[in-house]
Amino acid sequence: MNRQRYLDLAARGLRMPIGSDLILREQSDHHAIQLHGDSLGRLLVEAAERYESPLAFPVMDLTLEKHALLSLLNIPGDLDQFHFSDCPDEALLDTLADRLTTQPLPQRMIANAEAIRYIARQTKLVPVGMSIGPFSLMTKLLADPITPVYSAGMGNSADDDEEVRMIERVLEMSTRMVLRSIRPQIDAGAIAIFIAEPAASTAFFSPIQLSGAGDAFDRLAIAANRRVKALLDQHGVDLIFHCCGDLVPDMVRRFATLDPAILSLGSSRKLWEDAAIIPDNVVLYGNLPSKKFYSDDVITVEQVQAMSRELLAAMKATNHPFILGSECDVLSVPGCEHTICKKVQAMMTA
Repeated sequence: MNRQRYLDLAARGLRMPIGSDLILREQSDHHAIQLHGDSLGRLLVEAAERYESPLAFPVMDLTLEKHALLSLLNIPGDLDQFHFSDCPDEALLDTLADRLTTQPLPQRMIANAEAIRYIARQTKLVPVGMSIGPFSLMTKLLADPITPVYSAGMGNSADDDEEVRMIERVLEMSTRMVLRSIRPQIDAGAIAIFIAEPAASTAFFSPIQLSGAGDAFDRLAIAANRRVKALLDQHGVDLIFHCCGDLVPDMVRRFATLDPAILSLGSSRKLWEDAAIIPDNVVLYGNLPSKKFYSDDVITVEQVQAMSRELLAAMKATNHPFILGSECDVLSVPGCEHTICKKVQAMMTA
């Protein structure tokens, strides 16, 4: 691990959108590019160079691990729409464990790893891998994750509530899938892994419960990510931890216990306030409202410039290491590409 790398980037005033999707969607053959490692690697290099970023971020697609897990279990039909309706039994968990070690990953995940290998071997950029976080993956696999998460927050265990048993078992499956997704990216040369946990937020956890004696947030959202962090530490790979959901300060504090090199937060947070509760060796990243960049009716170029200046000034006053960037990946929206790119440029130059 080289935490100083990110501290130095913050000290020099780096501005860095996560914009690979913008560059990908410019290509007429973008579907094919995502299936070929070298082609994808060259595209990620182009994105890093265009946005003057020393870090080469992959395209953020938080459906990959869900599709891979369900494919390994031979689940038929529309995988986006599939949800477990009953608690998976131990036999299914054993089947997944076996196939995670014996079956190949889908081609897009293989291409992602090969793109990292291309960047590591052919460039001086920092190759960054990516995965959805275990908790967020679990929520994508259930039709109603909120009710059992709330039950767990009330102190109920798997022995008390079958729905709590279901989320714990699906979370275990999700964690194993995330670890499987990360390993080939590490083997390919990833220096950092970006873990996106947007569901580890008030959308699923009650702030009232969080302030009480319950441990559901730690047990469900943080413990699984500690297993991810342990794998990264084992290989000397840095953690970039991301949550663009609505958060309360206690959630931010708990994310900091994962000891990320970079903590990326959404625009619901005032980063200059979070700087007071985050260790000085953790770089804060974000958090301009890039999800609104698609429309001038929602946010203008001038507002992006003003917000950039205000955030830079506020963070400078804290003396906390900070990199100005987007609150999440900057997604291309058909017909709005020019508008979006103007605002990314405004962030870069304000």
